[in-house]
Amino acid sequence: MAQHSTRPTSRDVAQAAGVSQAAVSLVLGDKWRGRVAETTAERVRQAARDLGYRPNLAARNLRLGRTRTVLLVVPALTTEFFAGVYTGAARVAADHGFGVVLYPSPEGVGPARDPFASAQAALDGVLASSMAADALTAIRGDQLPLVMLDSDPAVSLGAATVNLDITDGVRQVTDHLLGLGHRHFLHLAADVPSWTFEVRARELAARLTDAPGTSLRTAPAPISIEGAVTATEAALRTPGLPRPTAVVCDDDKLAAGAYKAARRLGLRIPDDLSVTGLDDLALATALDPELTTVRLDAELFGERGMHALLAVLDGRTPDAGDIPVHLVVRGSTAPPGAS
Repeated sequence: MAQHSTRPTSRDVAQAAGVSQAAVSLVLGDKWRGRVAETTAERVRQAARDLGYRPNLAARNLRLGRTRTVLLVVPALTTEFFAGVYTGAARVAADHGFGVVLYPSPEGVGPARDPFASAQAALDGVLASSMAADALTAIRGDQLPLVMLDSDPAVSLGAATVNLDITDGVRQVTDHLLGLGHRHFLHLAADVPSWTFEVRARELAARLTDAPGTSLRTAPAPISIEGAVTATEAALRTPGLPRPTAVVCDDDKLAAGAYKAARRLGLRIPDDLSVTGLDDLALATALDPELTTVRLDAELFGERGMHALLAVLDGRTPDAGDIPVHLVVRGSTAPPGAS
């Protein structure tokens, strides 16, 4: 193949793939479905990758009257989870010639200042986590094509909602702990007004209501290790039996705080106290013993969210169904009193 000293063009891609320039335009503009065979579309994409072809977005945007830019609104980037969401979303966006602007809501939750003179003028669509939903009105992002992540589908602001199956994740955790023989639970609950945390509390309470002889205490805590230490210590020191033998944490960072609280109280994990998390962050395997937690595929979440937004922009119905999650059993859970 001849080496191009200049930037490769759509004609070069067409030649390499053995198709017309019109077909290249359809495929790279994501308008090929029903007009170009899927195998041909893949051949065009591969040729574009091999040649390092990048569409001239500036020229195309003048034609389309679109910026091909999407805003991803997330809570403050305090965990690698939302970094994974961004990675997945940006990968799918790039495949379709879109760029992603990441906008962390400054306080994690709550309103945010407008990052543009008007989001509507600069953007084609918005992907937003429910934890950052308040930021949308401030940037007028709620008036654009919108897909919500991690949000209550019944009251979602968006044209579509993409969720992880958190309910099933909590069910897996609870069934695991009940199967080990635990009956007395402490829920270390994220003190954040968000649907995803309401789901965790509701499902845990519902599962335990159905299990005879169980008790449940709830300790709200800010999502910080120190906040979790304080809340766990106070809850485990509270007089009155039965003392919890299992701590169900809303995320892995809270679980790290529960570990510290247990050590301060002279309790061993998992001999005296089982602890579970939810996320499967890198932190989960840094803890000792390693943490039993629910793996959430953040990158897949971002990918599915971006696919849904592209479908909305294209007038198609996004795929339905929550993204499956998986319990990862490690060393932090054991039968109660397993000395």
